[in-house]
Amino acid sequence: MSIPVDAVAVPERVRSLARGAALAPVWRNDYGGVTFRTDDGRYIKHGPRNAESSLADETVRLEWAGRFIRVPHVLEAGYDDAFEWLVTRAIPGESAVAPRWIAKPEVAVRAVGEGLRAMHDALPADECPFVWSVPSRLENAARRGIRVPEPLREPPPIDLLVVCHGDACCPNTLVGDDGRWLAHVDLGQLGTGDRWADIAVASMSTEWNYGPGWEDALIEAYGIDPDRERLSYYRELWNAT
Repeated sequence: MSIPVDAVAVPERVRSLARGAALAPVWRNDYGGVTFRTDDGRYIKHGPRNAESSLADETVRLEWAGRFIRVPHVLEAGYDDAFEWLVTRAIPGESAVAPRWIAKPEVAVRAVGEGLRAMHDALPADECPFVWSVPSRLENAARRGIRVPEPLREPPPIDLLVVCHGDACCPNTLVGDDGRWLAHVDLGQLGTGDRWADIAVASMSTEWNYGPGWEDALIEAYGIDPDRERLSYYRELWNAT
């Protein structure tokens, strides 16, 4: 969620990483982590260490994916007993849910769909050292004490194995001034899996961000016909876990 500047106390570690640059909080996740933007073109992620979301995992994934697609360039990363942090260079452009794009959902939805397809096409699944799979998703849920319904333990056969974003919600696509996708961010769960795991979540998230009626438009922009069975399964899995 977006948060006002005066809503967050800036951790001392973040002040140190900023090296005198002005800071503005721009995002807070469900685990207490906050992303700050500096006025010299960097983003600083800082948050508690937890089993679900690891900035160390995101660091290695960014460095691998950056060989093939445009992602934030890692400047530094680290951790201590309680917290972890990641500093990246800002990419020109805005999130697909910036106010200007919420006002133009037809442009934003097309950018997200086309960007997701481009990512799937560019990242080589046979070279990817990371896995996003239903068993791994269930394992993470179990560690958090979440009981997953039995039908979700048996996924449909994989349609096409790709390198999934892992959290392909619309905010994680950056859009340029021309209305086309620029890059992807928040790759901490990137790994090989069925392309429908990403398509299902990306299209589902259109309703949260732009209102009803845009799900199939995103799938059309991706360039494929809707697979209702896989869409339903991966959305249920996402909501359950």
